[in-house]
Amino acid sequence: MTDNLNEIGANAKKAAFQIANLDTETKNQVLNEFATALTEHTNEIVTANNKDLDNANDLPAKFVDRLKLTPERIDGMAEGLRQVANLADPIGNVDTGFTNKDGLIIEQRRVPLGVIAMIFEARPNVSVDASALTFKSGNAVILRGGKEAINSNTTLVDILRTVLNKNGIDENAIQILHDTSHETANELMHLNRYVDVLIPRGGSGLINAVVQNSTVPVIETGAGNCHIYVDDSADLKMATDITVNAKVQRPSVCNAAEKLLINADVADEMLPTIAQALEDNGVELRGDDKSRQIVSSIKPATADDWSTEYNDLIMAVKVVDSVDDAISHINEYSTGHSESIITNNYAHAKKFQQLIDSACVYVNASTRFTDGFEFGFGAEIGISTQKLHARGPMGLNEITTTKYVISGDGQIRK
Repeated sequence: MTDNLNEIGANAKKAAFQIANLDTETKNQVLNEFATALTEHTNEIVTANNKDLDNANDLPAKFVDRLKLTPERIDGMAEGLRQVANLADPIGNVDTGFTNKDGLIIEQRRVPLGVIAMIFEARPNVSVDASALTFKSGNAVILRGGKEAINSNTTLVDILRTVLNKNGIDENAIQILHDTSHETANELMHLNRYVDVLIPRGGSGLINAVVQNSTVPVIETGAGNCHIYVDDSADLKMATDITVNAKVQRPSVCNAAEKLLINADVADEMLPTIAQALEDNGVELRGDDKSRQIVSSIKPATADDWSTEYNDLIMAVKVVDSVDDAISHINEYSTGHSESIITNNYAHAKKFQQLIDSACVYVNASTRFTDGFEFGFGAEIGISTQKLHARGPMGLNEITTTKYVISGDGQIRK
């Protein structure tokens, strides 16, 4: 199916004006109706998803995991919608207000960005999360998912658009591209006349392609070469539990840990236990010479391993001499997503959090918590790994901007 991008963009721009002027009560009501509609159409969604899964035979297991929708995952999406409905509406909030020397009352208020476009891969839940957050924050959204999820995405969006239509709201506030070709994606990247910001979600190849080719402003998200550092004062059980959770609980996602660094002073004692726990959970370990001298089952790592995001049951291991060496290594190879130190040394914990240059920096906790739902945002539009305009899990505030509203009583500048 061919999409007319100019028509879609114009429709989104028109719908954005209406959405921007909806009151909070109406938006919350619609979001709760979105949630109800998803659960009521669970069988329809699963049937559409099964069509996509049937066509996914050639995809790696990590992509199939992201693609799969179960009744439990659909319930989770519905719960995310209800959480977004319960969140405070940022639109109209005054960030700052003051009176200047000329008596002008100046307020900086939160307003929608306008039209947000998203290009994403393999994860149909993004269609719902993005629709919820953009709607609550007064934005229209244009979704371009991958061909592997076209049936799931189309079904989800059709359900949401039906709810909008039933409430007398322009259904073009949520649109999905049916043409999943690279040509259409490229055209979307250049739709500056209508699209205010473009957010890619997916692997590093997709994100880099969008960043390098788009003329629409981009918020870079996603790539997660995340690290766990086991310090010399770490508790062994805590280090083992956190490392296994961060790697194994859902290895295909961007906040899963990909690298394990361990302090040389405790490596002989702790690495065999941690490595055994990882291997018992099916993790392939690749390591430097020091780690392989301690645990013989660890395969040799290559230079590329330190910068690779596996999204799979693979983890690279390195023995480091100090917290400073760990910080240096992470800042060199990390994608700026999420890192964690396991330690009982307060000074090391504070140094790690201060000096690590990533969006989320943990002490004694799994990197798997870098998630809009876990942070209490209801959902997330993505996890930004850049420093402008947002960083970390992006909720409602991160997909708004500000404008200055100035009131006077006849002032003129002299």
